[in-house]
Amino acid sequence: MTTPINTALLSYGMSGEVFHAPLIAAHPRFLLHTIVQRKSRHAAARYPQVTIVDNVDKVFADSAIELIVVNTPNDTHVEFVTRALEAGKHVIVEKPFTVTTAEADQLIALAKRHNKILTVFQSRRFDGDFMTLKKVVAANLVGKIAEIEVHYDRFRNYIEANTWKEESGRGTGILYNLGSHMLDQVINLVGNPSEVDARIGIQRPNGKVDDYYDIRLYYKGFHVIVKSSYLVREQGPRYTIHGTEGSFVKYGIDPQEQALKEGKIPGSAGWGVEDKLYWGKLNSTVQGVHVEGTIETVAGNYLAFYQNVFEAIRENKPLAVKPEESREVIRLIEACYESNRKRQAVNF
Repeated sequence: MTTPINTALLSYGMSGEVFHAPLIAAHPRFLLHTIVQRKSRHAAARYPQVTIVDNVDKVFADSAIELIVVNTPNDTHVEFVTRALEAGKHVIVEKPFTVTTAEADQLIALAKRHNKILTVFQSRRFDGDFMTLKKVVAANLVGKIAEIEVHYDRFRNYIEANTWKEESGRGTGILYNLGSHMLDQVINLVGNPSEVDARIGIQRPNGKVDDYYDIRLYYKGFHVIVKSSYLVREQGPRYTIHGTEGSFVKYGIDPQEQALKEGKIPGSAGWGVEDKLYWGKLNSTVQGVHVEGTIETVAGNYLAFYQNVFEAIRENKPLAVKPEESREVIRLIEACYESNRKRQAVNF
């Protein structure tokens, strides 16, 4: 029998408590070994068998730990990923991978030198709605694509207290937070653009970090609109594709995050299955036949990310999320900020 991968979390904030810990605990090929909690010990109530430590140094020094999840504030990723790799550990790092492409290049080179797995938790690739969108594009169901519009909106008209995400600093703001998911999806779907035209700013009163963006990505023959704001109370479509034969429109958001917040077990019966109410609508001509109706949403599966990490470590299989791909996301974020500063499109 294959030995489970002893895994440590460097933080038990939102990403650790809601995403990583439940996914690791539910996957039979992983063992949640250690959690770093600097102030409280409430992780012990849910995971009494797990070692709780108050210092990351204890994780790097523990020879029993094989994989480290670096899910700390964005500007600490380089330091902690570097220390983990140099300690001989495989690494999953939360998105965004890094703050700059130079930092991403540094970590990719270091992982290769130490012959260790390095990947980024781009979980939204495993959303059911995005996987459905990929099938629609792959099957050419709307004909030649003219426009894709992607939204990731929220309504939070206040400044959340006591969180680094609302404080001005390196790697903070909505583009690094939600944008790193959306831009990863776009690159995964249609590749890199030729030009980027972005506007980024603050909409909420007393806000200290960017809380909206409007990005136009230009490709040969079509373009992609990527938008997000914290001041959207009435949600519009999440994905819209228009093409020469028709359109596909998808509302709603993958149910996995909410299920995790409710304490449901990843991989249990009905996991990731979306209510029929939110299935996307296709209105198109397919092989000469007019088709109008809904397309069943593929079941989302965040556990597939961890399954792939297991296969990469134990079976030497390719990573689903290569660090070089996440490096391109950071390069695209940098291009968005450059475009915003210049108030014009820039080459990518």
